Amino acid sequence: MKSTSENRPSLDGNLSSSSDSEAESEDDDKNVALLEPRQSQSHEQMQPNLKEFRGSPEYHMAEYDNPPPGTAKNMPPKDFVCPITSNIFDDPVTLETGQTYERKAIEEWFKTGNSTCPITRQKLQNTQLPKTNYVLKRLIASWKEHNPNSVPPPCESPYEESKAVTKTIKVSTLPKDVVKQATVDGIISELRHAINNLYMSDILEESEMAVLHIEKLWREVNLGVDIHSMLSKPPIINGFMEILFNSVQPRVLRAAVFLLAETGSRDHSVIQTLTRVDTDVECIMALFKKGLTEAVVLLYLLKPSTTSLAEMATPESLLAAFNKEEENLVPMCLKPKTAALLLFAQVIGSSEERIALSAAKCVFSEKAIGNIVASLEAEWAEERIAAVEILLRCMQEDGTCRNTIAEKADLSPILESFTGATDVECLKIVQFFSELIKLNRRTLNEQILRFIKEEGPFSTMHTLLICLQTGLQDQCPVMAGLLLQLDLLVEPRKMSIYREEAIDTLISCLRNTDFPAAQLAAAHTIMSLQGRFDFSGKSLTREVLLKRAGVDRSPGYLEQVLQINSFYPETEITPEEEKAADDWERKIASVLVSHEFGIVFEALADGINSRNPELRSACFISATWLVYMLTILPDTGVQGAARVCLLKQFITKLNSAKDIHDRVLSMIALNSFLHFPDGFHDLTSYTKDILKGLRELKRISPLTSEILKVLVEENESKSDIWIHKELIRVDCSENGEVLSLIFFRNKLFSGHSDGTIKVWMVKDTSFHLLQEIQEHLKPVTSLVISESGDRLYSGSLDRTAKVWSVGKAAIHCVQVHDMKEQIHNLIVTDSISCFTAQGAGVKVQSWNGESKVLNSNKYVKCLAHVHGRLYCGCHDSSVQEINLDTGNVSTIQSGSKKLLGKAYPIHALQLHGELIYAAGSSLDGSVIKMWDNSSYRLVGSLQTGLEVRAMAVSSELIYLGGKGVAVEIWDKTKHNKLDTLQTATNSRVLCMSLDRNEEILVIGTSDGQIQAWRVN
Repeated sequence: MKSTSENRPSLDGNLSSSSDSEAESEDDDKNVALLEPRQSQSHEQMQPNLKEFRGSPEYHMAEYDNPPPGTAKNMPPKDFVCPITSNIFDDPVTLETGQTYERKAIEEWFKTGNSTCPITRQKLQNTQLPKTNYVLKRLIASWKEHNPNSVPPPCESPYEESKAVTKTIKVSTLPKDVVKQATVDGIISELRHAINNLYMSDILEESEMAVLHIEKLWREVNLGVDIHSMLSKPPIINGFMEILFNSVQPRVLRAAVFLLAETGSRDHSVIQTLTRVDTDVECIMALFKKGLTEAVVLLYLLKPSTTSLAEMATPESLLAAFNKEEENLVPMCLKPKTAALLLFAQVIGSSEERIALSAAKCVFSEKAIGNIVASLEAEWAEERIAAVEILLRCMQEDGTCRNTIAEKADLSPILESFTGATDVECLKIVQFFSELIKLNRRTLNEQILRFIKEEGPFSTMHTLLICLQTGLQDQCPVMAGLLLQLDLLVEPRKMSIYREEAIDTLISCLRNTDFPAAQLAAAHTIMSLQGRFDFSGKSLTREVLLKRAGVDRSPGYLEQVLQINSFYPETEITPEEEKAADDWERKIASVLVSHEFGIVFEALADGINSRNPELRSACFISATWLVYMLTILPDTGVQGAARVCLLKQFITKLNSAKDIHDRVLSMIALNSFLHFPDGFHDLTSYTKDILKGLRELKRISPLTSEILKVLVEENESKSDIWIHKELIRVDCSENGEVLSLIFFRNKLFSGHSDGTIKVWMVKDTSFHLLQEIQEHLKPVTSLVISESGDRLYSGSLDRTAKVWSVGKAAIHCVQVHDMKEQIHNLIVTDSISCFTAQGAGVKVQSWNGESKVLNSNKYVKCLAHVHGRLYCGCHDSSVQEINLDTGNVSTIQSGSKKLLGKAYPIHALQLHGELIYAAGSSLDGSVIKMWDNSSYRLVGSLQTGLEVRAMAVSSELIYLGGKGVAVEIWDKTKHNKLDTLQTATNSRVLCMSLDRNEEILVIGTSDGQIQAWRVN
């Protein structure tokens, strides 16, 4: 055991840098032979400290638990038995010859005047006994615990073995002259003296100088002296470890690590000696973490487990060693940078996701991507493969780094590694290339593909084909995807063995339920073949389809793109890029759908029925994309296969999918079927099944209206399509007339003539009364939702307008406005309110109290508002448009004089799409007129005998309510009556409202009834 100086620096801090230690190097070399040992602690004083530092290691006993054949189970290994006493060691000591004896026995040997080793008979340089061999002693103690009834075997002399070892430490080749022999003898003598001081001296400084001297001899001697065999004995290895435990001199620590690494790289028994004691490995890891970068080479040779490596060495320390400048490090058998990279690849390739994810995040935080990319050009193939594995995981974790990798990487060395790689290494390279070509620019992806195809010492496509034919099932999809893309760099030929093999593999993997991982990989590969990716490498097949349906982006995606573009403005897609993407999409879709008469559709249909949600989703998106592409590609006779396999699947998805965008995708596919000759006929036969689902999508995609128009117009019996099922009849006559109704989200609000407002919860087919509140003193004539959608406004004949906050189960009045006059009709914007009162004109009042009158020469009966324009239906049958910003009034329909003393006012106005609907009276009933709201051109009219007082307009239907016992339903396009709904009593319909999805119609009557129907 070594002693330490009283004023030695602490090991708690980081080690000095290499540059600092180099300044001390010359002085260390001079002091190797001259340094006098300073006053030190005794062996007994230091032993407790060492035990405290090293803890209680556990030793590997595997090799001793199984005795050789012919030996009794309780017979101790011969290495545990003293050759002199034939008893198990109690206090073993190892001499400089490498032989171990019981301390008392060898002391008696020396006392009799002997100065040689009892076994080898070699003359000893020093008869002073060394320290106890604690490693052997602990191994014996552990063995005794497992074998309490042990019996020592007969002594076997290791003399012959030792004699052979002695010969190896002399000279590996005979010298040619006496001078050279003398030089060799001198070197061996120096080396033995240094080794003796290393493992026998109790003075730390002597042992430290011995390490430096041994290192110097190692680096300088080139005379055939087999130094490493002299240093590989367990006592010498233990001596080096004691230095690592106790020394704080960076130069000495580096020398010890260097010598252990060099001997360990040549003799595996050195590594076995080190790994038997856990604390030895922990010590080396601790020194590495404190800044001894060279220790990473020794760590690599020790091959620690991934878990212990991740926890003790930490990925951050490995990256720090990897990023360190090589000129500041000690030259070793393996570059520290290479060792760090190989160990980091071991950590990031861990099967434990937690460890691998933590390592990947370290790469981004340390910004080490550039240095790792540089290792792709390393001379050693194993280092290149390690760099590939690290970069692959980084791209999978955070795809934004692939642009940096693609820009900086030289792929030629990887292609060279591809030809001689193992199956596992080939898979990593293929996965790396497959991830790399997911850039957000099609032209760059094709440049990389061309490089992969044309460069390299051998044909990459042929190598891939061999790998594909011999690879495991789970590995095949990614190989097939890359091979197919390489084949399509040129215009598709009639026949290509590469293409046929690749597509066959993808389809067979997709249908092989025995290998779920291969199924999923094949589905994702087919989906990504569409060729468009975002900046992070995520496939945009779904987003592109939604955009084609008029849905710009899925939720959150547009925000992500904007954020990325703020950092990477060059990512904007140019027309050239868009053309390249379209050309690729047509090319890849053509070969997929044409393969074996559309068998891919059958495989995708099976995948959509899978229980695996991820597989279902990928197959569904791919099926939608390929069906859509059939409307663009020339018909090769596969449209029928797609229709037979997928039509019912898409109808089911349209009606049952929870995700609204999945329903839009189904609609895209169904719209594509409408373009197929036989598909149109098949789809119209399912009109009743899909109308409800399509109507729910009208607010999401403009494509819905086009499909509905085709399906409805082709159906001869529209009354069979528009079926209205009565939901409720509620008697509210105790509150008087029902004067106003409005839907808001999943609630219905009703205003009554006694000043009551009722809040109803609408869920599926049921209505539940949540609240009944009466804060108005007179009838509530109008209910309006604010433009911002967060407030309810009520207007009343009590000359007030109240503002309500809408909660989950109730409304609360938050503000009251005194309007000075009775409110008959109310329109609200974020800044003003417009209402009709008892007199002429429209009263406009800002919320800060200012007011004015517009259209003062007209008695206005009803109002409608859109985009800053107010529409007025007047008592004289005229219709005007008022610009609220300027006050300008434009006439849409001129008024008429009273006939026979009777006026024919406009009772209801509705705006829907680009049209204005007005319900007025005539001599023989009512006339509904429709105008274009931009040109004021009359585009149609309806004639009905019903005295219309209320109107609601949906995307396909017009509902009319008035005096009588019926609500009429009219076709919005063909202007013919479809059906009549019977009301509960013979009273007037005063108001009506449709929910947001146009599925529920609610009316309010003059005798206090609320009635609702669902459109089926």
